[in-house]
Amino acid sequence: MSQSRRQWFSAIPGALGFLAFADFAMAQRPSAQPMPSPNAPNEHAPAGLDRPPIGSSADKRGLDPQLELQIKNDVEQLFVLASDLKKQVESTDLNSVLSLGIVSKAKQIEKLAKHIREHAKG
Repeated sequence: MSQSRRQWFSAIPGALGFLAFADFAMAQRPSAQPMPSPNAPNEHAPAGLDRPPIGSSADKRGLDPQLELQIKNDVEQLFVLASDLKKQVESTDLNSVLSLGIVSKAKQIEKLAKHIREHAKG
């Protein structure tokens, strides 16, 4: 019986040493990396694989020169209208009454901006 006890007590430090080593070895293992989303863009892909190629035909088509000139004139007119509106707003006391001229000028600016946007879309 004393022989079996001696074996038992000599086996305990070995088992404790093994458990301590296993715990240390598990702590040294790198943690698992999270899987990237399949919907995320691939940051390592060269340009043009996930999106249209650089310098595609859609970029080269350009605008009709006459339409481009019309848009430029419309933008200049928009700038003039916006400047006029700004001057009117600065000279008016907005706390008392909002003038009809300011409202109509704002509607005119909005209409012209929509017109420019429609022309720019093509």
